[in-house]
Amino acid sequence: MTNKLKVPEKKTPSKKATTSKKTVTSKKEPTAATSKTDKDAIKLLQDYIQKLLEDSKGIDILNIDLNGKTAIADSMFIVTGTSTRHVSSMAENLQEKLKETFGISCLLEGLGTADWVIVDAFDIIVHIFRPEIREIYNLEKLWGSDFSTANYTLYKR
Repeated sequence: MTNKLKVPEKKTPSKKATTSKKTVTSKKEPTAATSKTDKDAIKLLQDYIQKLLEDSKGIDILNIDLNGKTAIADSMFIVTGTSTRHVSSMAENLQEKLKETFGISCLLEGLGTADWVIVDAFDIIVHIFRPEIREIYNLEKLWGSDFSTANYTLYKR
């Protein structure tokens, strides 16, 4: 049985009478069903990004789970491109495909020099490096650490 990529439906705003007052809606607390659905959506997005990076001939693709390490994202991809043109091409392709398929407007940072481009897909962050720059920053060593065993006694009172 093969899993088909399910594209979320785009929500269209309902036509309500507009008033000058802004209404604030409260977010529901996550339930077990909601979090399972969210995890499935994140997994689907991760698989899609992995495939796009592979199709773009990305080198040494690494996916790091960020759960329990930070609240900024659920996972982080680190990938190497062969040149600045390759790095920028992968980033732009990723941005375009995520917009077309999922309706996600990704933010790109570093495209000007294309030594290190960050694609912010909100729940997933993709770092695309030239080989020399990836070696200098070594993000996989930083984020690949087991944070649960770190000694935080310096910050305890």
